[in-house]
Amino acid sequence: MTSTIRAVLKPHQHDVGGLMVGRVLPALAARTVGPFIFFDHFGSATLVLGKGMDVRPHPHIGLATVTYLFEGAIMHRDSVGSVQKIIPGEVNWMTAGRGIVHSDRTPDEERANGQNHCIQTWVAMPVASEDSEPSFEHHAAALPQIERDGVTLRVIAGTAFGAKAPTRTFLPTLYVAAQFAPGSTLQLDTEHEERGVYLVDGDFTIDGDAVPEHQMTVLAPGQPVELASANGASVMILGGAPLDGTRFIEWNFVSSSREKIEAAKRAWSEQRMGHVSGKPNLSRCRRRAMRRARRRHEECIGQDESACVVDHPLRRTPIIPILPSLR
Repeated sequence: MTSTIRAVLKPHQHDVGGLMVGRVLPALAARTVGPFIFFDHFGSATLVLGKGMDVRPHPHIGLATVTYLFEGAIMHRDSVGSVQKIIPGEVNWMTAGRGIVHSDRTPDEERANGQNHCIQTWVAMPVASEDSEPSFEHHAAALPQIERDGVTLRVIAGTAFGAKAPTRTFLPTLYVAAQFAPGSTLQLDTEHEERGVYLVDGDFTIDGDAVPEHQMTVLAPGQPVELASANGASVMILGGAPLDGTRFIEWNFVSSSREKIEAAKRAWSEQRMGHVSGKPNLSRCRRRAMRRARRRHEECIGQDESACVVDHPLRRTPIIPILPSLR
């Protein structure tokens, strides 16, 4: 391993909405990369006829959820009135702020098509923006696309390679989908303090070191690196500025304050966080999800504490221990 590689993160498998997901962040060796606090890789999955992703209405605070597709489609609905189908090459960016409820499902017309492949991430918000108004953005053609030495770069959020995405961000952010043609190379500069590279598929090297598929390489700060592929690869490049202090996570809630998480749990239990598409959230499912949340340990992501991760609502997965930051 070269001096430019700080850690290599392997995924843990989870069931989210009926699909198996490889969760790379958070991990023992790196709890966050820039503001990215969760990184999930869905698929590529062949769906059973008539089946699909079914993530029921659930709440968030203190983060933004980011969805980017390679195959298939997802229908997003939320409590601020958004109803948006996302297809490959587009991005959904949902800012939870003080609180939002949303669902993600495979559209009915896609359930016979058989494929789903996407990346979903959580981006933690800075302390000053945690109580901002919830909002939703969808971007397609407006995402910058750059061709550089045989590599096609789509800037999903933040700034990279001289371009800036229209997606609203709250901290300096790096998020790029890169498609490497056979024999192509790319220099990744040091614009962003923290950087990670995730190999979706193909063959790939970083400064000559081979990178396994479905793993994330966390790069050392302050050093440019050479990314290359002999036979072609699909890669996600992510990172940005480190978070501004400790974060607590419980269930789907992220905050710098334990008290805000407790308040969000009460608001969800009492149906005060809004409804998706004007329909009440299912009380039985909500009660079951909250019972699961109460059974788990509250966790912390910060400089001086260990932590454990609580998974999506309505699903039970192992708690993942997280060691203090590498920073």
